[in-house]
Amino acid sequence: MTTIEHTGIEHDQRAVLFGDGKVGSFFSAVADWATSTDHKKIGRLYAGFGMLALIGVAVIGALLGLERTNANGYVLPEDSILQLFQLHRVGLVFWVAIPLTLGAAVAIVPMQVGARAIAFARLALTGFYAWLAGAVLTIVALAGNGGIGGGNAQMVDLFLAAHGLMILGIAATAGCVATTVLTSRAPGMTMRRVPFFSWSALVQALALLVALPVMFGVLIYLFVDARNAQLVFGGPLGIGNWIGLFFDTPVVYIYAIPVAGLLAEAMPVAFGRRHPMRQVVFAGLALIGVAALTGATLQNDFATTFNGDGSSVIKHLVVLAFFVALPLLGGVITLATAAMVAKPSGDAKPSIRVISPLIFGLLGTLMLVLGMIGGVLVDLSDLELAGTVFGEAATVFVTFAAALGGLGALIMWAPKLWGMQIPEKKVLPLALLGTLATVLAAGPHYVAGFTGQDGETGVYMGDGASSALNGIVLVGYALMVLTVLGVVGAIATSRGKGDQNANPWCAHTIEWSTTSPAPADNFAAMPTVKSAEPELDQTPEGSPS
Repeated sequence: MTTIEHTGIEHDQRAVLFGDGKVGSFFSAVADWATSTDHKKIGRLYAGFGMLALIGVAVIGALLGLERTNANGYVLPEDSILQLFQLHRVGLVFWVAIPLTLGAAVAIVPMQVGARAIAFARLALTGFYAWLAGAVLTIVALAGNGGIGGGNAQMVDLFLAAHGLMILGIAATAGCVATTVLTSRAPGMTMRRVPFFSWSALVQALALLVALPVMFGVLIYLFVDARNAQLVFGGPLGIGNWIGLFFDTPVVYIYAIPVAGLLAEAMPVAFGRRHPMRQVVFAGLALIGVAALTGATLQNDFATTFNGDGSSVIKHLVVLAFFVALPLLGGVITLATAAMVAKPSGDAKPSIRVISPLIFGLLGTLMLVLGMIGGVLVDLSDLELAGTVFGEAATVFVTFAAALGGLGALIMWAPKLWGMQIPEKKVLPLALLGTLATVLAAGPHYVAGFTGQDGETGVYMGDGASSALNGIVLVGYALMVLTVLGVVGAIATSRGKGDQNANPWCAHTIEWSTTSPAPADNFAAMPTVKSAEPELDQTPEGSPS
């Protein structure tokens, strides 16, 4: 048995099944995508539905922002607010952050490590369908008055089962990504030579495989409890107390690790030089993955307080430092090492190209760090931020950072996925717009959290100032919708207009040695890697153009 599979419905078989006319060609194309084991297509399926979900979640966030600005009754139907609130939170994590980053990893990582295909390609495709089915069933359950606090027992059961299905799909795909990096690398590519983006994808995949099975086990307990006496876990009202950890900081950090990997990948490309601190970057990305241990070990709140005795304070600080501060340190290390790339060696003058993947990665990582800082502050119980919109804002910072990372990765590797380079004039402004959208969607709630605005409900809470802050949040979500539509439009209008340059970025890693677009099996011949930057070996260092 091999981890590499080459299957699917071949072209001749599709022609026999559907014919050669326009209708037949359409269904043939659908069948090709639906049954493909080409990792580039599977990854784009994940990312495509992730972008669609981001639009929907942003619209829901805008509606909740509108509801929170109105002090005179309800804008939305009162009995729908709880379900919309859950759609927003579940959507940010399981429908946006994870599919965008994991989808980018599926599409890109096998090429980066010199593999002809992703390991267990059928399993990766099955994982996508399981995730998609779980997402659809979650929407059905919430629409039928299920979910946390739901009044329909069958829909509550469906809500729990749907989450289990999503977790199984994500874990299956994450296992394929991790196996590819660990077992399917090209000859000469040691773990020390693995590209930064692939390393970040490996850390994320392993972190998902550590944290999500714990949530799956909790869901089993909740399902059994909900169908019986509901005496142990609190029934529908108690669901949020047991699974809420996986939708909150610090566990959500693992969903955004690839944005830091994108920054580490793009910075040396922009400066046309080797990264001087590769092993430190590896350590920084791995530290972010420590957040997965929170989901595996800390089910109950362990907020830090300075009001107890000395031993109690030390105990809480140790937990804070290990589970919350270490991931933040990893994000800071990634930013700091990126700055080291910009530092010229000797008397050389820095030469930089401002490229869109760098802007997406840099600004996305900054948003991630802002969310991590918020996670530290929420854990300090003396600030009384837990339960306010401050915690929600930290999650939005992190999940939108993941979205920026996923979009930036698709833009950077567009030549390999679609055979064209998207014009920079189209996507550079979108990186700035997406960052502005993130700041406006999350930043005001950092302020409102200190005023005590409740984060457990989507209704109006507070005075005129809170209303104004929630209005800014509404604008932020609207701008995120425009960002996603802009990226989709840029991809759609650029197809067929590329110069087919195999390496338009003058990038450094092995995937840029193959044609654009990359063939189904990625490489005409198995590449042999002799350094961490094989493409840079062929050009003078410090000459990015």
